[in-house]
Amino acid sequence: MAKRFISIVLVPNWKTSFKTVNISQKAVRLIWGAGVALAIIFVFFLIDYFSMTMTKAKYNELLKETAAQKETISTYENTIARMKETISSFESYARKINVLAGIQSPNNIEGEPGIGGGERVDSNSGGRSGKEVSPGAIQSIKQRAESVEKNLNYMYQFFENQSVTLATTPTIWPAIGWVSSSFGPRIDPFTGRNAFHTGLDIATNLNNPVMATANGVVVQVGFDKYKGNFVCVSHGNGLSTEYWHLQKYIVKASQRVERGQVVGYVGQTGKALGPHLHYEVHLNGKQINPIDYIIEE
Repeated sequence: MAKRFISIVLVPNWKTSFKTVNISQKAVRLIWGAGVALAIIFVFFLIDYFSMTMTKAKYNELLKETAAQKETISTYENTIARMKETISSFESYARKINVLAGIQSPNNIEGEPGIGGGERVDSNSGGRSGKEVSPGAIQSIKQRAESVEKNLNYMYQFFENQSVTLATTPTIWPAIGWVSSSFGPRIDPFTGRNAFHTGLDIATNLNNPVMATANGVVVQVGFDKYKGNFVCVSHGNGLSTEYWHLQKYIVKASQRVERGQVVGYVGQTGKALGPHLHYEVHLNGKQINPIDYIIEE
């Protein structure tokens, strides 16, 4: 049987002659098979290329998401650290307020009554970073915050109940000046003998205002040869205050006064060598040192 060929005629445009190339059927089949194989390989290459491109794009996207998540976690860690510092500061202030209110002893540093609650994660962290975002750390902060809130709410109610008592406690200076004679033993400036001074002498300018040191009711005003012009204010709970040697008083008996309200003006009436205010605090009828009550600087 004669072999079959496929003839390819090549006709150059610059020549009049042509050339014939004969390709056997077997060679055509080989060329065709090779072409198909190359096409399949090329298709697989394209598929692999696009798959790698998509994988790389997803990888880059995951890298960006991971970086963003790391930044978010770092922000959470810093926020939690600041929250822990803030809560510790609140706990410290709450302890001080408890001590000042007499609810907690300043020597009691173990139990922290009224402000405890929530385990301290730092002490059980096993060497890990204190800025670790974990359910345990967040729960601990939540418990501590709730404990501080509970304590501060209690303190608010406590001081609200004590507001009347605080308002009627003589805690401010009755006049601007300087103490020329303190409460207690001294040499009497008139007799030169030992005597007990029952109040504070505040030296200041004539006609400077004299203020009530707490809320109360004026129970007596008048003139006495020793006190001069004077005002006596009752504050309740056995407390009363007196203001002597006034140039004049501007309140009357039974009048309500508030802390800081002017009741008169500095003078040198009565037994006084110069312009000053003699200020007394009485507790249940007994003179006590006014300095023990004054909290103003």
